[in-house]
Amino acid sequence: MDMRGATRAPREIDTSALPMEEAQAVVLDELRALTERAEPFAAVLLMPAPPEGRAPSAPGTSTADRIRTLKLIRPGLTALCRGLAFVAPPDIPAERARAIHSGEQLWGCPTLATQDVVTARAWAEERAGS
Repeated sequence: MDMRGATRAPREIDTSALPMEEAQAVVLDELRALTERAEPFAAVLLMPAPPEGRAPSAPGTSTADRIRTLKLIRPGLTALCRGLAFVAPPDIPAERARAIHSGEQLWGCPTLATQDVVTARAWAEERAGS
């Protein structure tokens, strides 16, 4: 069977127990690894609650580093990523949950923000098949 162009099941990246800045760095590292495979993919990103107010940067996770990494992997995301589903914890207010989501313009691929992991998985599975 010819598998060229076919995507695998969505990758689930669980950073929900990490501080937000560390979670963002882990997500970028995981997405970089997925783009380096040079195969289409979709991912479900289980994110922690965003901090209330500004929190100090964790060592080795500066905003500038994350921006540089995103710029490096964005062409791969545009070419290979079929979708990123961002999942915020279900027990936080919706306005705080929206803070974890960045749109397609930033990532270069379709995105979804939700607090429902079942919805995120279903969306990512649908995207993986497209």
